[in-house]
Amino acid sequence: MPVADLSVIGKKTEPVVFEYTWKDVALYALGVGAPHDELHFVYENTPGGIKVLPSFCMVAAREAFPDLGDQIEWSFFLHGEQTIWLFRPFSPEGKVIQTGEVKHIYDKGKGAVYHIHITGRTGKGDRLYDAEWVIFYVGAGGFGGDPGPGTEALDPPTGVKPDFSLSYKVAENQAVLYRLSGDLNPLHLDPAAAQRGGFDRPILHGLCTYGFATRAIVNGLLNGDVTRLKAFKARFSDVVYPGDTLTTQGWKADGGYIIEVRTERGVVIRNAMVTID
Repeated sequence: MPVADLSVIGKKTEPVVFEYTWKDVALYALGVGAPHDELHFVYENTPGGIKVLPSFCMVAAREAFPDLGDQIEWSFFLHGEQTIWLFRPFSPEGKVIQTGEVKHIYDKGKGAVYHIHITGRTGKGDRLYDAEWVIFYVGAGGFGGDPGPGTEALDPPTGVKPDFSLSYKVAENQAVLYRLSGDLNPLHLDPAAAQRGGFDRPILHGLCTYGFATRAIVNGLLNGDVTRLKAFKARFSDVVYPGDTLTTQGWKADGGYIIEVRTERGVVIRNAMVTID
C-alpha cells in the first residue's frame, strides 16, 4: 500500500534557478494552443515584446518541485487542484529563483492530500509568483492525521448566462507539443503507459488544460492584457483528450470571475476562480 512520508513536511528545497528566453515562452504558448495569429504570444518581434501567459510560471515551478520521499509510487498520485498568484508579469526572458516546500499532508482516509507550495522571485529578488499544488495520493490515508480544511464551493449561478465564453479545439498533437516544455510523463504520449494508468489512450496534461483556460481568460476577458491576471484557482474534475474542444466560461462574482471549463463530455475544470486587476 502507498505510504505518505510525513517527514518531508516543512522541508524546503535549496534555491533553484530557472533561466528562459523568448523561445521557451513561445513554445509554452504553442503548447497551450496559441495559433499563428496570436502573435503577441509567439512572435519575439511583437511591439513591446512577446507577452508571457501567467500560467508559464508552471514551467518554471516544475524545476523546484520538492522531494516527496523515497517510497513514492507516482502512478497513485492524482492532480486535484492548482492555484497561481502573480505579483508582477514575467519578462520576455530572464532568470527566476525558486524554492519549493511540502506545506501539509492531510489524512482523507482513502488517501493523503499533499499541499505543495513553490515561490519564485526575479533575479533581482522581487516577488514574482506563488503556486500551490493539491495532490491526492490514493491509498496513503488512514494514518490518523489532520483531515484538513473544507473546500469552499464555487459553482456558477444556475440559469445565468456566462459573462464570457470562449472555445478552443485541442489539436491531436497538443500533448506532444506541451511535453516539450518539461512535463515528460509518458501517460500523455505512450498508449501503453496510458493503459497502465487506466486510460484507453493518452490523455492531455492537466496543466495543459489549465494553460488553455488561462489563455481563454486572457483573450476572452482581459483583451490580451496578461498583467491583469492576479490569481487563478482551479480543480481538475475530469480528463481531456487530444481532439476535444475546450470551452472556458466565466461569471462575474465578488473578487473576480467563477470559471468553468467543459469538453463535449462534461466539466473538466470546476470550483475555479480568477482574480483580475
